[in-house]
Amino acid sequence: MKNNLAMEKESGVALIIILWMMVLLIVMTLAFSVMVRTETFSTITFKEQQENKYLAEAGLQKAMLEIIYRNANKNNVQKHDETDVYPTDGTFRQGKLDDGLYSIGITDESGKININLLTDVSGIILNNLLVNLGVEKSRADTIVDSILDWKDADDLHRLNGAESDYYMSLPNPYKAKDGNFDNLEELLLVKGMTRDILYGTGEKPGLINFLTVYTSTAQININAAKPEVLKAIPSMTDDMVQTILNYRTSDNGKKDGSGLQTMLSAGYAQIASYVTIAGSNVYSVEVIGYKQENMGHYPIRAVLVVEGANSCRIVSYQSPAHVELPKNDKIQNHAQ
Repeated sequence: MKNNLAMEKESGVALIIILWMMVLLIVMTLAFSVMVRTETFSTITFKEQQENKYLAEAGLQKAMLEIIYRNANKNNVQKHDETDVYPTDGTFRQGKLDDGLYSIGITDESGKININLLTDVSGIILNNLLVNLGVEKSRADTIVDSILDWKDADDLHRLNGAESDYYMSLPNPYKAKDGNFDNLEELLLVKGMTRDILYGTGEKPGLINFLTVYTSTAQININAAKPEVLKAIPSMTDDMVQTILNYRTSDNGKKDGSGLQTMLSAGYAQIASYVTIAGSNVYSVEVIGYKQENMGHYPIRAVLVVEGANSCRIVSYQSPAHVELPKNDKIQNHAQ
């Protein structure tokens, strides 16, 4: 009897051990399955990201060709077909490469506000732009004055600005540069600036889309400026903005902007000190590469300088970059 009880007890223990081993094997199998599944999805995601990146790179090469073509034909009085010449006001156009897509937005940098050439007088344009983008007036005053203080050589701060004494009091101290901005990301060091203001949110565009450090004039080219910049120019009315935008899509506007002064008539004299109708040889390019069957995308931002008749030099390149996705109604199909 005792032997039978001992054997039954040993059998029960063995059964429990076997059950625990089975549970352990099941857990290990499930963990391995999850790991394999995760690795598979990671591989697929990486593959899609690389494909989107190469599509964006292809779009950048296309943009370079379009810029060179446009520069070579800017003095050509022959009417261009709208599908042959890309606009340079940031309007996105779509291209196709095999089973992938890319969207290109080209902007003549002369249509932006050059923060390195900003003065106490022209600073009103940036201030107006900030307020129009939803920034509180007091913060806009702080940002503009702080930008001017950041790049001037003295240690005297403006009414709402900041110099090294302020920045050295921060938890991670640093000194004001007392020199020009090398890039727009440097604005994040300036008092009052935030990432949401600079790069935008889902609801509001980023300030970075309307600024530059690459042009040689403080005046804004109204042939290339986005509506947000146009509206920020003192004495610029909504009717004048609409006149400018309509002129760009007219036959004369596609050739050159020399007729804008006549179109704006007396209104041009009121904005003349802030604007120009001359373009530049510097262009910013925003490219988004994506596959038609998914929502993933890869953004690239670059600044190109046209040098000579057949070459472009990249002076700034960000990959990936902060690029606002164009709305479908703003993308013009331009399949190649």
